Amino acid sequence: MGKGLFTAASFGLSGREAGMRLEELEQQIGYRFRNRKLLEQALCHSSYANERHMDRLYNNERLEFLGDAVLELAASEFLYLTYPRMPEGEATRTRASIVCEQTLALCARELGLGNWLRLGKGEELTGGRERDSITSDALEALIGAVYLDGGFASAKEFVRRFILNDIEHKKLFFDSKTILQETLQSESEETLHYVTVKEEGPDHNKRFTVNACLGEQVIGAGSGRTKKAAEQEAAYQALLLRRNKG
Repeated sequence: MGKGLFTAASFGLSGREAGMRLEELEQQIGYRFRNRKLLEQALCHSSYANERHMDRLYNNERLEFLGDAVLELAASEFLYLTYPRMPEGEATRTRASIVCEQTLALCARELGLGNWLRLGKGEELTGGRERDSITSDALEALIGAVYLDGGFASAKEFVRRFILNDIEHKKLFFDSKTILQETLQSESEETLHYVTVKEEGPDHNKRFTVNACLGEQVIGAGSGRTKKAAEQEAAYQALLLRRNKG
């Protein structure tokens, strides 16, 4: 392939099949692109473009750069208008929890965005479709694509629908370790700690399973591609269990 952008062959599909696949994603996100090449570019990871000797500007990194700025503005406006009594410091911390990699990766998983990405063979084999850094960047690239195609109003609607929805839940997920620590300190003299109970996979594609423990008692379990991610998930599950019991 030359250095053009996308063709049906670059997707390994017929032209009709590629169009149908992208139409399914458009239905999933509730937005139809006028310029579908923007959607195609948003889904193109650098590893895919590199393997096919495409121009490096045709991966999704520039769209991700733009989408990051659009997301920050949309989140800032939302917080300013929705929480008129929220102090600047709290708004800054809340915005940071919304736009961080882990929260965006959570939103991308809820959308199933990883299923649509164009990855190189190496990234495909090492679990790139589930890697937080890749899926969060792709989500920001998608925001950038919607912005260029439909303007800020369309991008803002996308952000509100898929990222700013259930904001308290997402804040709980992001701050789970801190919230759990502070909650237990006021209730128990036992020490909260995390125990790695399983480590699977080769070095380039590890999977960790971690228990959150209060003294000897397991109060939550989680898994992730890093110990930090697994600990966060374990804390989050512990908080959810506490809320359900309450």
